[in-house]
Amino acid sequence: MNDEFLKIVGIIIVSLFLMYMIVKLLRLQSSVVEGLTNPDASSYSTASSSTTLGAAGQAANYAASIKANLVKLQDELLVAKYRKDYETVIINLDDYVGFLMIQQTLNIKQDGNVANNITAINNLNILKNAKESLNATMTFLDKQ
Repeated sequence: MNDEFLKIVGIIIVSLFLMYMIVKLLRLQSSVVEGLTNPDASSYSTASSSTTLGAAGQAANYAASIKANLVKLQDELLVAKYRKDYETVIINLDDYVGFLMIQQTLNIKQDGNVANNITAINNLNILKNAKESLNATMTFLDKQ
């Protein structure tokens, strides 16, 4: 009697565990479909309007989304309050990039290896573009 009871309890426990695993696998399979990627719900208002209106029909929603992100960024940065700090950061970065440019210029070797020299000159051009970007950033900050 005791052996049979333990066998029945064991069979019930194993069968419940197997049922649990099967249900878990089926639930996972229903949420994962291989090769299908659905767009976020926030990227399109409705599926039918995105296909019938095309890119021009979504322009107003896109502009509103950009404006919302702009307002959020303005609220985060508080330019009026932290203008001096931002100017100091930009000036310090400009000086830092300038010194990196001097260092990069001095690292160009005259050993005749053209590939290394081209890489060094490309790095120098990247730093020059960074300085121009910092100047554009300062100009934009001054307009705010």
